[in-house]
Amino acid sequence: MTLDPAQTTAVLPFAPLVAALREAVLGLARQEIASPPRQVVPMPGGGLLLSMLATAPDLCVHKLVSVVPGNRAHGLPTIQGRVQVLDAATGAFRLALDGATVTGRRTAAMSMLGIAALHSEPPGTVLLVGTGTQAAQHAVALRAIYPGVRLEVLGRTPDASRRFATEHNAWGPIEAIGSTADSRAQVVVTCTTSRVPVYDLPADAGRLLVAVGSFSPAAAEIGAATVRASHCVVDDPDGARHEAGDLILASTDWHAVQSLAAVLESGCSPAGPVLFKTVGCAAWDLAAARVALDTRALSRAPGRSQAG
Repeated sequence: MTLDPAQTTAVLPFAPLVAALREAVLGLARQEIASPPRQVVPMPGGGLLLSMLATAPDLCVHKLVSVVPGNRAHGLPTIQGRVQVLDAATGAFRLALDGATVTGRRTAAMSMLGIAALHSEPPGTVLLVGTGTQAAQHAVALRAIYPGVRLEVLGRTPDASRRFATEHNAWGPIEAIGSTADSRAQVVVTCTTSRVPVYDLPADAGRLLVAVGSFSPAAAEIGAATVRASHCVVDDPDGARHEAGDLILASTDWHAVQSLAAVLESGCSPAGPVLFKTVGCAAWDLAAARVALDTRALSRAPGRSQAG
């Protein structure tokens, strides 16, 4: 069974996905999940081809996706691909999910997990920097996990910000702002493809920064001075050392960088300004596969309507 984007969205509700990601973060740290470094191969047209694998006692997954930033100018998706889900015991094919949808939803769900672990209380206002698909996924995730949250958006241009605010206000108003200095947010999420900082305000103990847009060592969404003044937490420590450009370009002391798994295990949020940097890994796709299979199984239980 191969699910299209709408069907993939339907089997990945955010609340179960956040819970599954928490277990996957801890499982990866305990070596219950194997997730080798992803392969990144340049494409002739200027994009990247990504191959990501993960195995666990129950499932194996392989995600193959293309990332072509130039596609937006042609009205095409930036990310395209598939997540293949296999039974770990037999290797039998179980399911195929839309790769871009899985990436978008598990990335947004990881941000929700980070906010819950690293912010002292549910945020009243969240600023989304960026107006693309990832910002849209975060808007949906925030409405699902934090009903009533006030959302702000900052795009490359005022028109882009206003257009995003209009297109994604179905579950509540979104305010388009003119600069990061205009924001009243307790949490800022950067979801851009920018190679230069889009946020460089001084680090603030009352504001959690979540950087999700860049996975290149040569790109940084957060200014170096802000990074150096923050306590840095990463989703995948191994991947971050090679892909977290925000930290790499700021010459971060990796001995001081904390894993999200360590925060979850301790149950204590770091003090002072915090930057949560995510680069993603196939273990998070495996978590999404678990949720998708569970959701489909529940939909087929007696008295339930089938989904997808």
